[in-house]
Amino acid sequence: MPDQSVQPSPDPYDALLLLSFGGPEGPEDVVPFLENVTRGRGIPRERLKEVGRHYFLFGGVSPINAQNLELLHTLRKDFAEHGLDLPVYWGNRNWAPYLTDTLRELVADGHRRILVLATSAYASYSGCRQYRENLADALAALEGEGLPLPRVDKLRHYFNHPGFVRPMVDATLAALAELPEDRRAGAHLAFTTHSIPTAAADTSGPVEAHTEDGEGGAYVAQHLDAARLIADAVREETGTPHPWRLVYQSRSGAPHIPWLEPDICDHLEELHGEGVPAVVMVPIGFVSDHMEVKYDLDTEATAKAAELGLPVSRASTVGADPRFAAAVRDLVLERAATERFAEDRAAAAPERCAL
Repeated sequence: MPDQSVQPSPDPYDALLLLSFGGPEGPEDVVPFLENVTRGRGIPRERLKEVGRHYFLFGGVSPINAQNLELLHTLRKDFAEHGLDLPVYWGNRNWAPYLTDTLRELVADGHRRILVLATSAYASYSGCRQYRENLADALAALEGEGLPLPRVDKLRHYFNHPGFVRPMVDATLAALAELPEDRRAGAHLAFTTHSIPTAAADTSGPVEAHTEDGEGGAYVAQHLDAARLIADAVREETGTPHPWRLVYQSRSGAPHIPWLEPDICDHLEELHGEGVPAVVMVPIGFVSDHMEVKYDLDTEATAKAAELGLPVSRASTVGADPRFAAAVRDLVLERAATERFAEDRAAAAPERCAL
């Protein structure tokens, strides 16, 4: 039972919204889902069917919705066990439950100060500002319906929070243990994340973090920070300094546009050529084992490693780990305290997004 003498206060907030990407629930959902994702780009349906081929390999079902539902239950359980009286809702950008519908439900339930947890730990356009744009569009829709508008604030990035990092350390250790014992000590760690255009990477985060040399601004810097924390912890616990590198996956843009490199498959080829005995793929860029992890790493990259004869294993993502739920509770209380004691809104901890 929680200690009733000291109750954590979420005031002034009265609800938390878990905001994620969404994914199809069956073969008939794949193209409509991709139409939502690519709306306004004029991509033909036939092209979307080709793009969605990896969904069809899994029966047209993305694991992300089930994983978000599990996280939703874990958050509610953690909050209840620690006396945090804050209801948790769930909405998606691109599939049911849709964000606008969930905000409408929140308003109908009387909520007017809402915190938002986005399932993206890093600064980038697609991982931060686009979520905020989606929230603004949803609020505009509610305003058009004559509904009262809640104030909505997004939680800060959590890429280096211990509740995010520690589960990744344990997952990396577990993945190392899966490798053949005679290959384990020499294994390299490949920290993977979603590739984005270098122009978008360079202008990610606050202005002072922007670069003009392809180094990636806050997006790359934050991933390097998380990777370094995990690699250092693994070294401390194993006594072995495993070489590591930040690499990328899931590129989807036009070939003539520069994106962050190297790709994970190219990196595996390079390591094999150098005689590296084994590799652990650590998907630090993803909160859960959704389609881009299941296909791009477990299917595509693993097939490439098998072709090379290179032993690989893959660390799990944070998912619904109770330590991550505890981290979310910590972030909620942090932001609530900031709001309560800030002299004005400008003094509140700002969210750092792409500009």
